Amino acid sequence: MVYVGVGAGARKGGGLRGRLRRYTSGRALASGLGEGIFDRALADRVWLRERLAEVESGRPMRAVQWGRAALVWADLHVCWTLTEGQEEALALERRVLSAQGVDWWNWAHRAGQ
Repeated sequence: MVYVGVGAGARKGGGLRGRLRRYTSGRALASGLGEGIFDRALADRVWLRERLAEVESGRPMRAVQWGRAALVWADLHVCWTLTEGQEEALALERRVLSAQGVDWWNWAHRAGQ
């Protein structure tokens, strides 16, 4: 899965760096990309069987641990580019999302899932 979105800039939470820190900690399960990854992991029978086997063996994980496990499962790779402003960033986002044959995750595409 490839996440495509316009960055937050220097907003509260540390911008892109802060957002990535929340995802990698497992604490962003119910927000944006974290939720999208978790939904897809839950739909993967192998991943879900592994989690259920942990529960059945007496080693249940906490929700944040499930979130981290889902993030590992997603095998995300992060890259970015800087743009001159929001208009250019949104235009680039639209161009990237128009590429076919890629499993994109984006708020705009999320509504259609």
